[in-house]
This record gives sequence, structure tokens and C-alpha cells, in this order.
Amino acid sequence: MERRPVRLADLAAQCGGEVVGDPGVMIEQVGTLRSAGPREIAFIAHPRYRGDLAATRAGAIIVGEADRAATRLPRIVCRDPYAAFARVSALLNPEPTPAPSVDPSAVIANGAEVAPTAVIDALVVIGAGARIAAGAWIGPGCVIGEGAAVGPGARLHARVTVYPFCQVGARTIVHSGAVIGADGFGYAADGGRWLKIPQIGRAVIGDDVEIGANTTIDRGAVEDTVVEDGVKLDNQIQIGHNCRIGAHTAIAGCVGIAGSTTIGRHCMIGGASMIGGHLSIADGVILAGGSTVTKSIDRPGTYVGVIPAAEAREWRQMVARLRGLGRLGERLRELERRLRERGGGA
Repeated sequence: MERRPVRLADLAAQCGGEVVGDPGVMIEQVGTLRSAGPREIAFIAHPRYRGDLAATRAGAIIVGEADRAATRLPRIVCRDPYAAFARVSALLNPEPTPAPSVDPSAVIANGAEVAPTAVIDALVVIGAGARIAAGAWIGPGCVIGEGAAVGPGARLHARVTVYPFCQVGARTIVHSGAVIGADGFGYAADGGRWLKIPQIGRAVIGDDVEIGANTTIDRGAVEDTVVEDGVKLDNQIQIGHNCRIGAHTAIAGCVGIAGSTTIGRHCMIGGASMIGGHLSIADGVILAGGSTVTKSIDRPGTYVGVIPAAEAREWRQMVARLRGLGRLGERLRELERRLRERGGGA
């Protein structure tokens, strides 16, 4: 793809930084400190990479104030180099904007509303009463159920399924294979058998959300499952029925969230974490990867809930000690009771 070079000064204006050095350097693409060439811009956001900074062939660098004098290369000095790099990369790598169209192989039911500026790719199925808003792009093989809604400028990649009456907000991106609104895991025990509980709620996805490939978000049993504005979900996440994910929370891959759990705003959930059902997690919580959460967290902070990997014998010993803590506590309480009886302690 042919790229249009951009002046360093123009990139700085877009990311709110200050140019030091030649503002007329022309930049075509982003790169790493190790791989970037003379027409590319790299960034440094951590002191550990200063060795790479000295050897880089990049045409320009994005740096923080602490690294203002760390290189003689033309540079953009800004408060947050990583955020500035994200803005610059987006400017140099704009999303494609296909012309509005409806592929002849698409199946659109009577009563569905498709905006004239939408893009409907091959083999899409859109149910009766569904609404596809202006500028939405529905990728190949997607299925939009009856009465579902896809907001303005949303982008659904190939083979996304939106179940009936569920909603996807404006400018939301949903990657391939994601399923929005499948039945929640709701069953009642009855004489040794399971009775399915109808899942009559919806899955409601807010604006500016991104949902990773093969992530699944169950519809509510009675009330809606809600993913609020600005949430970022990685690949292969499971969100159970009746959950609510607060605005601007980020959740890494392979996280499982059981039903009826509320996660606050501006949280960060590490990969492979498991969160039990009917819990609440406060705003601003950071959960380390691989953590297991079995009770609510009511204060912001960083939490770790996993035993790190160790040599097998050492790990078994740690687990044995942990299992023995309960018995040790009981023995301690018994000792305290005897001391009180003898008048030897409070």
C-alpha cells in the first residue's frame, strides 16, 4: 500500500508534543527502535530501552521529557510517549473506508433497516426489524439477529454473530468470531435433571468498545448484560449473563467472568483471570494476570490472587503449608483458650 509521508511537525501537532530538531523530517510509518529506518518514527517509554536508542536508525523518535536530551535525532517530546505513539500510528495507518454497498449475496429480511451509507459484505444475514446505522460496516458472513441494532460507524469483522434484540454501539469494533447475546448458562436443578431457564434479557454494548476475536458475551437471564462505553476486551474472553462491565475498563485475553458480576470503571483485568459470579469489583481495580477472585473487591488498588509457578516439589510444599493454616489457627485459638482458663493471658 502506498503511504503518504507526513511532516514531523504535523505529527507533533496531532499528538500534542513539542518538536526538537528538524520539523520537516518526512515520516511514512512507525517502527521499533531496533527495526525503524530513516522514514519511520519510533518511541521510547522506559529507561531499559536507552541502549537501543543510541543505535537506532529511525528518522525520528517520540520521547518523554526525561529523554529530551538522550538523542540528537529529530524528536517529539511529550508527556506520554506511548499514548503519542498510538495517535501517530493511527494517523499513519488509517482504517480503510470502503464505498457504501450491499453485496448481492447478503440476505436482508423484510422490515430490516440498512442505512444508505452502510457496507454489507458477502453472505451477511440480517433479521427482520434489525437496524444497521449510518457508516456501519458488516463483514463477510456476519449474522445480525431479529430486532438487533448496530450503531453508527461500528465495524463488525467476518463471522460476528449478534443475537436477536442485542445492541452494538457507535464506533464499536467487533473482531472475527465474536458472539454477542448467546444464552447465558442458566439452569435449575429438578429431580436430578436440569431445567433450562429462558434467557430473556439482552446484551447491550456501548460506544467506542472493542471486542476481541472469539470473545463471547452472554445475554441476560432477565435484565441486560451491559458493556459500557470505551471498554476494551481482548480475544477469547467469556462474560456471563447479567454482568456489567464499567466504562473504560480493559480486560486481557482468556478471562472468565461468571454471571451477575459487576466490574467497575477504569479497571484493568490481567489475562487468564477467573472471576466468580454475583460479585462486585470497585472502580480502579488492577487485577494481576491469572488471579482468581472469589469475593467482592470494594476498594481500588492492585490485587494478586494466584500462587506463582515454582519447581513442582516446592510448589506442593507451599500448597501443603497453606492448607495447614486453618488447622494451625484452630490450635492457636485452643492454646489461647487454655491460657485464659489458667489466668495466664487475655
